[in-house]
Amino acid sequence: MQIEIYSVYVIQSQIDKRLYVGISKQVNKRIVEYNQGYVFSTKGYRPWKLVYQEEIGKRDKARIREKYLKSGSGKEFLKSIIPR
Repeated sequence: MQIEIYSVYVIQSQIDKRLYVGISKQVNKRIVEYNQGYVFSTKGYRPWKLVYQEEIGKRDKARIREKYLKSGSGKEFLKSIIPR
């Protein structure tokens, strides 16, 4: 049985420094998809750069962490660790 490891990641637009939080099993592949314009919501802010990543493990726990990082407290946390 193969164990799936999910990561919560934060990418930053190199155009306006906005942050985008997501979860994936293959973060590097996902960033390529963002930078090639396959994701409508991020297409206009390319290129993107990975600025933060946490390996969480199970998808449900990764989703909880993703929701936190998208909350007000989570955004403040990210602002404190990611240079803008």
